[in-house]
Amino acid sequence: QVQLVESGGGLVQAGGSLRLSCVGSGRTFSTYNMGWFRQAPGKDREFVARIRWSDTTTYYADSVKGRFTISRDNAKNTVFLQMNSLKPEDTAVYYCAAARILSTVRYDYAYWGQGTQVTVSS
Repeated sequence: QVQLVESGGGLVQAGGSLRLSCVGSGRTFSTYNMGWFRQAPGKDREFVARIRWSDTTTYYADSVKGRFTISRDNAKNTVFLQMNSLKPEDTAVYYCAAARILSTVRYDYAYWGQGTQVTVSS
């Protein structure tokens, strides 16, 4: 079982930056594909970014491409989401998640953190 804990959320002005962190437990953390999802009030949880465990290749939702960067440090059991040029529409609770398969679908992710709030003011 993998336990995940997010941190780094907060309030930021539009155009600003935040770096989210997700620390995982488990000796096999590095073998999981990791993803970031977000959920705004009244909306479904949506895919943001994912990183492959093997070669660390990345994939992003069109809405964040060019602004967000996902990375991981397996030695520290940590995945990051660097968010630049933030927009008010980025406001949401952000979740990290782990999956055995490579996916952008939330149902494929077996392990989830509790989430961290990101609020972007205009």
